[in-house]
Amino acid sequence: MHIITCEQVSNGHPDKICDQIADAIVTDCLKNDKDSRVAIEVLIKDSHIIIAGELTSKHKPDYRKLVYEVFERIGFDRIGGMEFNPLYAGPDIGILVKEQSPDIALGVDKGGAGDQGMMMGYATNETAELLPVPFVVATRFLQLLRQHPSRMFRADAKAQVSYDYDSGKITTFLCSVQHSPDVEPGDFRHIIEALMVIAASENSLNTDFEKLINPTGRFVIGGSFADCGVTGRKLACDTYGGVGHIGGGAMSGKDPSKVDRSGAYMARKIAVDIVKAGYADKAEVQIAYAIGVADPVSVYVETFGTEHVERDFIEKYVRENYDLTPRGIIKTLGLLDVDYNLVSAYGHFGKENLPWEK
Repeated sequence: MHIITCEQVSNGHPDKICDQIADAIVTDCLKNDKDSRVAIEVLIKDSHIIIAGELTSKHKPDYRKLVYEVFERIGFDRIGGMEFNPLYAGPDIGILVKEQSPDIALGVDKGGAGDQGMMMGYATNETAELLPVPFVVATRFLQLLRQHPSRMFRADAKAQVSYDYDSGKITTFLCSVQHSPDVEPGDFRHIIEALMVIAASENSLNTDFEKLINPTGRFVIGGSFADCGVTGRKLACDTYGGVGHIGGGAMSGKDPSKVDRSGAYMARKIAVDIVKAGYADKAEVQIAYAIGVADPVSVYVETFGTEHVERDFIEKYVRENYDLTPRGIIKTLGLLDVDYNLVSAYGHFGKENLPWEK
């Protein structure tokens, strides 16, 4: 057997709450000032929120308003009740934000990369989204759970799907779902099992897998009241579910001059283009940068033996068809006009109409 497991988390997971706040700030700043330089980190514990980092912009974001908008999207009644509701005291928000270092700005303002590092992109033809099967199923399940009208479910949830690539079957489907205190897992098990089956069936997969639902029992205390949340801790959930490599830096909370974000999107774009063109069934792309330098220091493509053309052809195709400078990537993908609220939960890839997915 060749079993690979992928994980996804809901928009009410504490780390994802932080990512959503950070990307709401990025989007707000770029909407009002395209030259904004944003590098924001968020931490949440209980009803306390710390927003920290660097911001250079003509626009001054209303942090509390943006936080409330994120909570409203998740659902005040699902995320923690009146501790977060603006009709009551609301969360305690601390702001530790200052301007970007002028030393960094020297290189970035000339078109150089905002930091050193390597970014990874991956694509596979095993699903319509060009993402790994177990990751697509886990993500779809949580999207279905979010849409379910039952008042039993709260915002925090995780899903994990194990898939046997030899047999083409799901072997185990695991989820942990936060719920209201007046119910037990047995009260909603039938709903969760039905959503698991829908997520698998939509991808033409088997439904006779082992179903594990809240294996520890009750899951009433969740979100930031159960765990501390921090921006950028769910990189596997943001990217490819643990299949393929990931870069070393978070994407959320950063304007696209930071190659952690723009480089990762372009690496995904190149991998998608290689697979869509039929040059390979799977592709992984690495792009590496030096801080303040515009051109990457290296570009590497791996096709895992699935290529249908010569490797030299693919490498030449990449060299000749993409501007990999930060400014080139931003222009090609229109990254100053993206609503990053669309990618701050349930993954940055595999969603329709994003410029790096086309």
